[in-house]
Amino acid sequence: MAAAHQELHVSAVRPRSYQDKSYLNGFLGTVGDLQKDGVLQDVVLEVEGRRFPCHRLVLSAASPYFRAMFTSDMAESRQKTVVLQGLDAKFFGEILNYIYSGTLHVSLDKVQPLYQAADLLQLDYVRDTCRSYMAMNVERSTCVDLFTFADVFSLDNVRKSCLKCIHRNFVEVAFSKEFYNLSVDHLIEIISHDDMGVKEVATVWEVVVRWVQHSREDRLHNLPSILPHIHFNLLTSDDRAAILDHPLVKGDPGSSEVIRNIMVQKGNRDLRQGLENPMEMALLFDTGGGSSL
Repeated sequence: MAAAHQELHVSAVRPRSYQDKSYLNGFLGTVGDLQKDGVLQDVVLEVEGRRFPCHRLVLSAASPYFRAMFTSDMAESRQKTVVLQGLDAKFFGEILNYIYSGTLHVSLDKVQPLYQAADLLQLDYVRDTCRSYMAMNVERSTCVDLFTFADVFSLDNVRKSCLKCIHRNFVEVAFSKEFYNLSVDHLIEIISHDDMGVKEVATVWEVVVRWVQHSREDRLHNLPSILPHIHFNLLTSDDRAAILDHPLVKGDPGSSEVIRNIMVQKGNRDLRQGLENPMEMALLFDTGGGSSL
Protein backbone atom coordinates (compact mmCIF):
# COMPACT_ATOMS: atom_id res chain seq x y z
CA MET A 1 0.00 0.00 0.00
CA ALA A 2 2.82 2.40 0.87
CA ALA A 3 4.57 1.66 -2.42
CA ALA A 4 1.39 2.28 -4.39
CA HIS A 5 0.81 5.55 -2.55
CA GLN A 6 4.37 6.65 -3.21
CA GLU A 7 4.10 5.82 -6.94
CA LEU A 8 0.89 7.84 -7.22
CA HIS A 9 2.50 10.81 -5.49
CA VAL A 10 5.53 10.79 -7.81
CA SER A 11 3.46 10.64 -11.00
CA ALA A 12 1.33 13.59 -9.89
CA VAL A 13 4.33 15.92 -9.66
CA ARG A 14 5.26 16.77 -13.23
CA PRO A 15 8.38 18.60 -14.41
CA ARG A 16 7.95 22.21 -15.51
CA SER A 17 9.95 24.69 -17.55
CA TYR A 18 10.48 28.22 -16.25
CA GLN A 19 11.48 31.24 -18.27
CA ASP A 20 13.09 34.30 -16.78
CA LYS A 21 11.47 37.08 -18.80
CA SER A 22 13.89 39.65 -17.47
CA TYR A 23 16.89 37.59 -18.61
CA LEU A 24 16.73 38.63 -22.27
CA ASN A 25 16.75 42.34 -21.51
CA GLY A 26 19.30 41.87 -18.79
CA PHE A 27 21.58 39.79 -21.00
CA LEU A 28 21.30 42.25 -23.89
CA GLY A 29 21.95 45.12 -21.52
CA THR A 30 25.07 43.41 -20.23
CA VAL A 31 26.32 42.79 -23.77
CA GLY A 32 25.73 46.45 -24.54
CA ASP A 33 27.71 47.45 -21.46
CA LEU A 34 30.61 45.24 -22.56
CA GLN A 35 30.57 47.00 -25.93
CA LYS A 36 30.51 50.46 -24.36
CA ASP A 37 33.31 49.57 -21.97
CA GLY A 38 35.40 47.95 -24.70
CA VAL A 39 35.63 44.66 -22.83
CA LEU A 40 36.23 41.22 -24.43
CA GLN A 41 36.08 42.58 -27.98
CA ASP A 42 37.84 40.22 -30.38
CA VAL A 43 37.43 41.75 -33.83
CA VAL A 44 37.59 45.20 -35.40
CA LEU A 45 35.28 46.06 -38.30
CA GLU A 46 36.60 48.81 -40.55
CA VAL A 47 34.12 50.83 -42.60
CA GLU A 48 35.27 53.78 -44.70
CA GLY A 49 38.38 54.07 -42.55
CA ARG A 50 36.48 54.08 -39.25
CA ARG A 51 37.19 51.28 -36.79
CA PHE A 52 34.46 49.54 -34.80
CA PRO A 53 35.71 47.06 -32.13
CA CYS A 54 33.09 44.31 -31.67
CA HIS A 55 32.42 40.77 -30.48
CA ARG A 56 32.34 37.98 -33.06
CA LEU A 57 29.82 36.03 -31.01
CA VAL A 58 27.37 38.95 -30.81
CA LEU A 59 27.71 39.78 -34.51
CA SER A 60 27.24 36.13 -35.49
CA ALA A 61 24.15 35.78 -33.31
CA ALA A 62 22.56 38.91 -34.81
CA SER A 63 23.38 38.53 -38.50
CA PRO A 64 23.58 35.54 -40.89
CA TYR A 65 26.07 37.62 -42.88
CA PHE A 66 28.50 37.76 -39.95
CA ARG A 67 27.74 34.20 -38.90
CA ALA A 68 28.83 32.96 -42.32
CA MET A 69 31.88 35.18 -42.20
CA PHE A 70 33.14 34.09 -38.76
CA THR A 71 32.17 30.40 -38.75
CA SER A 72 33.51 29.41 -42.16
CA ASP A 73 36.91 29.00 -43.75
CA MET A 74 36.80 32.58 -45.03
CA ALA A 75 39.96 34.61 -44.41
CA GLU A 76 37.91 37.08 -42.33
CA SER A 77 37.25 34.35 -39.74
CA ARG A 78 40.93 34.53 -38.76
CA GLN A 79 41.58 38.24 -39.19
CA LYS A 80 41.71 40.65 -36.27
CA THR A 81 40.56 43.50 -38.51
CA VAL A 82 37.90 42.99 -41.18
CA VAL A 83 37.29 45.65 -43.83
CA LEU A 84 33.63 45.88 -44.91
CA GLN A 85 32.78 47.25 -48.34
CA GLY A 86 29.54 48.80 -49.57
CA LEU A 87 28.58 50.36 -46.24
CA ASP A 88 28.37 53.93 -44.97
CA ALA A 89 30.33 54.33 -41.71
CA LYS A 90 27.77 56.68 -40.16
CA PHE A 91 24.87 54.35 -40.72
CA PHE A 92 26.86 51.24 -39.87
CA GLY A 93 27.21 52.78 -36.43
CA GLU A 94 23.39 52.91 -36.27
CA ILE A 95 23.25 49.24 -37.24
CA LEU A 96 25.74 48.29 -34.53
CA ASN A 97 23.66 50.20 -32.00
CA TYR A 98 20.68 48.06 -32.98
CA ILE A 99 22.69 44.84 -32.76
CA TYR A 100 23.86 45.63 -29.23
CA SER A 101 20.68 47.25 -27.89
CA GLY A 102 17.73 46.03 -29.96
CA THR A 103 16.72 49.67 -30.50
CA LEU A 104 16.44 51.20 -33.97
CA HIS A 105 16.07 54.92 -34.66
CA VAL A 106 14.55 55.63 -38.10
CA SER A 107 13.89 58.91 -39.89
CA LEU A 108 13.25 59.90 -43.50
CA ASP A 109 16.78 61.22 -43.97
CA LYS A 110 18.40 57.91 -43.02
CA VAL A 111 15.83 55.21 -43.77
CA GLN A 112 17.27 54.41 -47.21
CA PRO A 113 20.93 53.89 -46.16
CA LEU A 114 19.71 51.94 -43.12
CA TYR A 115 17.71 49.65 -45.39
CA GLN A 116 20.69 49.18 -47.71
CA ALA A 117 22.96 48.26 -44.80
CA ALA A 118 20.37 45.89 -43.33
CA ASP A 119 19.87 44.28 -46.73
CA LEU A 120 23.58 43.57 -47.05
CA LEU A 121 23.91 42.30 -43.48
CA GLN A 122 20.67 40.28 -43.67
CA LEU A 123 19.03 41.93 -40.69
CA ASP A 124 15.37 41.10 -41.31
CA TYR A 125 13.90 43.20 -38.52
CA VAL A 126 15.71 46.33 -39.67
CA ARG A 127 14.70 45.73 -43.29
CA ASP A 128 11.05 45.15 -42.41
CA THR A 129 10.95 48.17 -40.11
CA CYS A 130 12.50 50.46 -42.72
CA ARG A 131 10.17 49.15 -45.43
CA SER A 132 7.08 49.78 -43.30
CA TYR A 133 8.36 53.21 -42.28
CA MET A 134 8.86 54.23 -45.92
CA ALA A 135 5.43 52.98 -47.01
CA MET A 136 3.68 54.83 -44.19
CA ASN A 137 5.58 58.11 -44.56
CA VAL A 138 5.48 58.90 -48.27
CA GLU A 139 5.26 62.65 -48.81
CA ARG A 140 5.02 64.89 -51.83
CA SER A 141 8.61 66.03 -51.37
CA THR A 142 10.02 62.49 -51.14
CA CYS A 143 7.70 60.30 -53.24
CA VAL A 144 9.77 60.36 -56.45
CA ASP A 145 13.05 59.59 -54.69
CA LEU A 146 11.44 56.78 -52.66
CA PHE A 147 9.78 55.44 -55.81
CA THR A 148 13.11 54.93 -57.58
CA PHE A 149 14.68 53.47 -54.42
CA ALA A 150 11.78 51.06 -53.93
CA ASP A 151 12.08 49.92 -57.53
CA VAL A 152 15.76 49.04 -57.10
CA PHE A 153 15.05 46.91 -54.03
CA SER A 154 11.68 45.53 -55.23
CA LEU A 155 9.70 47.04 -52.34
CA ASP A 156 6.25 46.66 -53.85
CA ASN A 157 4.27 48.19 -51.02
CA VAL A 158 6.52 51.27 -51.01
CA ARG A 159 6.25 51.58 -54.81
CA LYS A 160 2.46 51.52 -54.63
CA SER A 161 2.36 54.19 -51.94
CA CYS A 162 4.74 56.38 -53.94
CA LEU A 163 2.76 56.01 -57.16
CA LYS A 164 -0.43 57.03 -55.40
CA CYS A 165 1.29 60.11 -54.01
CA ILE A 166 2.81 61.02 -57.38
CA HIS A 167 -0.52 60.72 -59.19
CA ARG A 168 -2.37 62.61 -56.46
CA ASN A 169 0.13 65.50 -56.63
CA PHE A 170 1.26 65.14 -60.22
CA VAL A 171 1.33 68.82 -61.20
CA GLU A 172 3.55 69.77 -58.25
CA VAL A 173 5.70 66.64 -58.26
CA ALA A 174 6.29 66.56 -62.01
CA PHE A 175 8.22 69.82 -61.98
CA SER A 176 10.65 68.76 -59.27
CA LYS A 177 14.34 68.07 -59.79
CA GLU A 178 13.86 64.42 -58.79
CA PHE A 179 11.21 63.92 -61.46
CA TYR A 180 13.56 65.09 -64.21
CA ASN A 181 16.01 62.37 -63.17
CA LEU A 182 13.52 59.53 -63.68
CA SER A 183 14.37 56.83 -66.19
CA VAL A 184 12.27 56.60 -69.33
CA ASP A 185 10.61 53.42 -68.04
CA HIS A 186 9.59 55.11 -64.81
CA LEU A 187 8.30 58.15 -66.69
CA ILE A 188 6.15 55.97 -68.95
CA GLU A 189 4.78 54.01 -66.00
CA ILE A 190 3.70 57.23 -64.30
CA ILE A 191 2.11 59.08 -67.21
CA SER A 192 0.25 56.05 -68.54
CA HIS A 193 -1.51 55.35 -65.26
CA ASP A 194 -5.29 55.70 -65.45
CA ASP A 195 -5.63 56.98 -61.88
CA MET A 196 -3.48 60.04 -62.44
CA GLY A 197 -5.24 63.12 -61.11
CA VAL A 198 -4.60 65.38 -64.09
CA LYS A 199 -7.55 66.45 -66.17
CA GLU A 200 -5.56 68.34 -68.78
CA VAL A 201 -3.47 65.99 -70.90
CA ALA A 202 -1.66 69.06 -72.15
CA THR A 203 0.00 69.20 -68.73
CA VAL A 204 1.35 65.69 -69.24
CA TRP A 205 2.73 66.72 -72.62
CA GLU A 206 4.43 69.72 -71.05
CA VAL A 207 6.00 67.47 -68.41
CA VAL A 208 7.32 65.11 -71.09
CA VAL A 209 8.82 68.05 -72.99
CA ARG A 210 10.59 69.29 -69.87
CA TRP A 211 11.86 65.77 -69.10
CA VAL A 212 13.32 65.42 -72.60
CA GLN A 213 14.86 68.88 -72.60
CA HIS A 214 16.50 68.23 -69.22
CA SER A 215 18.97 66.03 -71.10
CA ARG A 216 18.00 66.52 -74.72
CA GLU A 217 20.88 64.72 -76.41
CA ASP A 218 20.42 61.59 -74.31
CA ARG A 219 16.61 61.53 -74.24
CA LEU A 220 15.28 62.83 -77.54
CA HIS A 221 15.43 59.37 -79.11
CA ASN A 222 13.02 58.15 -76.38
CA LEU A 223 10.24 60.49 -77.45
CA PRO A 224 8.57 58.15 -79.98
CA SER A 225 8.32 55.43 -77.32
CA ILE A 226 6.86 57.86 -74.77
CA LEU A 227 4.21 59.46 -77.00
CA PRO A 228 1.86 56.44 -77.26
CA HIS A 229 1.34 56.66 -73.49
CA ILE A 230 -0.06 60.20 -73.63
CA HIS A 231 -3.84 60.32 -74.06
CA PHE A 232 -3.85 62.59 -77.13
CA ASN A 233 -7.42 61.51 -77.88
CA LEU A 234 -8.55 63.66 -74.94
CA LEU A 235 -7.04 66.82 -76.43
CA THR A 236 -8.83 69.36 -78.57
CA SER A 237 -7.90 69.61 -82.23
CA ASP A 238 -6.14 72.91 -81.53
CA ASP A 239 -4.02 71.32 -78.80
CA ARG A 240 -3.08 68.43 -81.09
CA ALA A 241 -2.12 70.83 -83.84
CA ALA A 242 0.04 72.82 -81.44
CA ILE A 243 1.83 69.66 -80.30
CA LEU A 244 2.45 68.54 -83.87
CA ASP A 245 3.95 71.98 -84.49
CA HIS A 246 6.21 71.76 -81.42
CA PRO A 247 9.96 71.85 -82.33
CA LEU A 248 10.59 68.49 -80.63
CA VAL A 249 7.93 66.80 -82.74
CA LYS A 250 8.26 68.84 -85.90
CA GLY A 251 11.96 68.09 -86.09
CA ASP A 252 11.42 64.36 -85.63
CA PRO A 253 9.37 62.64 -88.36
CA GLY A 254 9.08 59.54 -86.19
CA SER A 255 7.35 61.44 -83.39
CA SER A 256 4.97 63.17 -85.82
CA GLU A 257 4.04 59.81 -87.32
CA VAL A 258 3.39 58.30 -83.88
CA ILE A 259 0.95 61.09 -82.96
CA ARG A 260 -0.88 60.91 -86.29
CA ASN A 261 -1.19 57.13 -86.01
CA ILE A 262 -2.65 57.51 -82.52
CA MET A 263 -5.28 59.91 -83.81
CA VAL A 264 -6.11 57.66 -86.79
CA GLN A 265 -6.56 54.71 -84.45
CA LYS A 266 -8.74 56.85 -82.23
CA GLY A 267 -10.90 57.87 -85.18
CA ASN A 268 -11.32 54.27 -86.32
CA ARG A 269 -12.20 53.20 -82.82
CA ASP A 270 -14.86 55.92 -82.54
CA LEU A 271 -16.34 54.81 -85.86
CA ARG A 272 -16.53 51.17 -84.75
CA GLN A 273 -18.19 52.18 -81.51
CA GLY A 274 -20.70 54.26 -83.42
CA LEU A 275 -21.60 51.36 -85.72
CA GLU A 276 -22.18 49.17 -82.68
CA ASN A 277 -24.66 51.70 -81.26
CA PRO A 278 -28.19 51.42 -82.78
CA MET A 279 -28.81 55.13 -82.34
CA GLU A 280 -25.62 55.97 -84.20
CA MET A 281 -26.52 53.52 -86.97
CA ALA A 282 -29.86 55.27 -87.42
CA LEU A 283 -28.01 58.49 -88.12
CA LEU A 284 -25.90 56.82 -90.80
CA PHE A 285 -28.91 55.73 -92.88
CA ASP A 286 -31.91 57.83 -93.93
CA THR A 287 -35.48 56.63 -93.51
CA GLY A 288 -36.18 56.69 -97.24
CA GLY A 289 -33.98 53.71 -97.84
CA GLY A 290 -31.10 55.79 -99.19
CA SER A 291 -27.80 55.42 -97.44
CA SER A 292 -26.18 58.62 -96.23
CA LEU A 293 -22.84 56.94 -96.97
